[in-house]
Amino acid sequence: MNNFGQITVWASSGIVVGVIAWFIVRYILTSFYTVNQNERAVKTSFGRAQRLGRATILTTPMADALRPDEQERYNWPQLRVIRPGGPYFKWPWEKVYKVSVATETINMATDLEDPTANQNGAVLEAVTKDQLNTGLEGQIRYRVSERNLYAYLFGVKKPVVHVMGYFVSVLRERIAAFEAPAMLAAEDEVNAIAGISINDLRKNLSLLNDQMEAECRSSEARYGVVLDASLITAIDPPDDVESALAAINTAHNQVSSDISLAQAAADQKIVQSKRAVEIETLNAYAEVEPLTALAAQLNDLKAGGPDALTAYLRNVRLNLYAQAEQVILEEKKP
Repeated sequence: MNNFGQITVWASSGIVVGVIAWFIVRYILTSFYTVNQNERAVKTSFGRAQRLGRATILTTPMADALRPDEQERYNWPQLRVIRPGGPYFKWPWEKVYKVSVATETINMATDLEDPTANQNGAVLEAVTKDQLNTGLEGQIRYRVSERNLYAYLFGVKKPVVHVMGYFVSVLRERIAAFEAPAMLAAEDEVNAIAGISINDLRKNLSLLNDQMEAECRSSEARYGVVLDASLITAIDPPDDVESALAAINTAHNQVSSDISLAQAAADQKIVQSKRAVEIETLNAYAEVEPLTALAAQLNDLKAGGPDALTAYLRNVRLNLYAQAEQVILEEKKP
């Protein structure tokens, strides 16, 4: 009986030691963690994230991208962010959420919920203002916002999926309403007459990308994801429309070339005409000037009296006689 009691005590002691060992391994040793260089972490206690007092994103510059009606809806709290390093310690009732803040690239046609959509994530379709169905190709660069981890971790269930849907909806709206800048259209009358939206889009890809970046700047405050850049690289219509567009563009290019040549020829003729007028005007001045001087001299002679003209003629004859080698005079009749 004593032996049985000792065995029972030993067994109880072993269970206690095992439980203590399991507790140490399960909750003590695993309570230490580290954060990598490209990561940021947030700690929760009983499911509540550690916050920076009552600060919200409305006190940060990112709130400037929100409309007044959105500021109340996306008033996310600011969290205490754990920087890279460690080891750090957490209690068993605490939980650590780590996220990568490295910039990532994704095809804009990728559907994270349906990989077969958009031609297996290769081409994103959109409709232009003239009802032309086009295919868009390009990439999106994004990263998790360190300043708004609450929205990324707790505000949206699938933030990247949500942001992709938001981006695609904004892009399709911009494609449907896109117009070339009025200044550019005024400088290029041929393109203004063409009025084909696909041509405007192709010639203004950089402007479209800039507009998308401006439109999606609020994604950081909304969903905790920063869209660094949208790189739309190609806008292509269906194959049956491409040949017609090529013919139209070729015709307009030819018209533009003919107009440029005609304008150059007209400008050259105008310059030549102006030069000819200047030359003839100078020639006329050259012919009139001696006559004007002679008339002035004759007026001066006339003012000198009736004998002045006879003296002038005598002096002219003498000058001519001095230059002549032979002089033939008419003999006066008696």
